[in-house]
Amino acid sequence: MFKNNILLITGGTGSFGNAVLHRFLHTDHFKEIRIFSRDEKKQDDMRNQLMNDKLKFYIGDIRDFNSVEKAMRGVDYVFHAAALKQVPSCEFFPLEATKTNVFGTQNVIDAAVSNNVKKVICLSTDKAAYPINAMGITKALMEKVAIAASRNSGDTTVCLTRYGNVMASRGSVIPLFLNQIKNNEPLTITDHKMTRFLMSLEDAVELVLFAFENGNSGDLFVNKAPAATIGDLAQALKEICNSNIDIKTIGTRHGEKLYETLCTREEMVKAENFGNFYRIPADNRDLNYALFFSEGEVNVSEIDDYNSHNTTRLDVEGIKKLLYKLPLIRKEVFGEDNPLLNKFII
Repeated sequence: MFKNNILLITGGTGSFGNAVLHRFLHTDHFKEIRIFSRDEKKQDDMRNQLMNDKLKFYIGDIRDFNSVEKAMRGVDYVFHAAALKQVPSCEFFPLEATKTNVFGTQNVIDAAVSNNVKKVICLSTDKAAYPINAMGITKALMEKVAIAASRNSGDTTVCLTRYGNVMASRGSVIPLFLNQIKNNEPLTITDHKMTRFLMSLEDAVELVLFAFENGNSGDLFVNKAPAATIGDLAQALKEICNSNIDIKTIGTRHGEKLYETLCTREEMVKAENFGNFYRIPADNRDLNYALFFSEGEVNVSEIDDYNSHNTTRLDVEGIKKLLYKLPLIRKEVFGEDNPLLNKFII
C-alpha cells in the first residue's frame, strides 16, 4: 500500500520516529521519507549516520502551521509522533504541553487535509485513559481533537494508536536503572506493586502498521501487551547485570498512577478484538443531546477496563526474556555492538 508514496514523520528524530524510519528505510515501500522536527542537531546526526538519499529533513515545529504545511506538500502518509511526553515537565508547564500536544496535532491534521494526505496516524499513550496528569490530559484531548477532525476530514483518514511504556526508549526507567547499576547506586523505584505495560519499539511499529492498513477515520487502535511490577523489573535487571545493589523505594511521584489503563471500561464496551490488537471505533453521534439522556449502554458497569493490573503479568524470568531482546541490553550488558542489534537510535 505504500509503494512509490511519500511518508512524513513528525518528531522523526525521537525513538518512535527512528523505529518507523528504520522499518522502511531500506525497502521500496516509500520513495521518500520526510523527517520533521525542531532539533537541528538530531537531524544532522541522523543525516550523517544514515547517508540515505531517500531521507529529506524539514526543520519546523508542529505549533507553527506554516512550517507543517510546507513539509506536508506532496505527502501521502503521516506518522504523527511529535509531542511533549515527560510527565514532570508537563506538570510544571501544562500550557506548553497543550500548545504542542493539542494545538500542534490540530495543525498536523489541518495541513494533512488541505494537502489531500491519504492517512494520518496520531500516537497517543496509556496515560490518556483516565488521565491524572497534564501529559495524559493533553494527550486525551489530542485524541478528542483527532476524532472530531476525522468526522470532516474528507478523503484523509485520521486514526490513532495508543500504547504503553516502550522499553528502553529515551527517558524511560530501564536506561535509568542501567545507569544506576553502572554507578553502583541503589535502584530507585516508586512502589514495588506499581505495574506498567511492557512494549518494545518493534511492537509499537507493528501497531502503527496495523492502523495504517486497517484504520477507518476516527478509529483508535490499542496493542495488547503484558505488564510487570516495577519491583520485578528492577530485580530482573539486577539479575541480568549480576548486581547486588539495593533497591530503594522513594514513593509515588507527582502525577503517577499505581497502574495504567490502555482501554477504559467505556471503550471496552465497543472494542473489537483483532487478536493482538483492539480497535475502538469513533463515537459518531451527532449533537442531538436528547439521545444522550434517553439512550445509553446498559452493560458499561459490567465490563472491566484493560489495564496493567489485569493484563498478563510477567514474573522476573519472563521480564528477563523480554529484556534480553532489547538492543540496549545486548549492547550495554553483553557488549554486542552489532549494527543489526543497534538499529534504533535511543
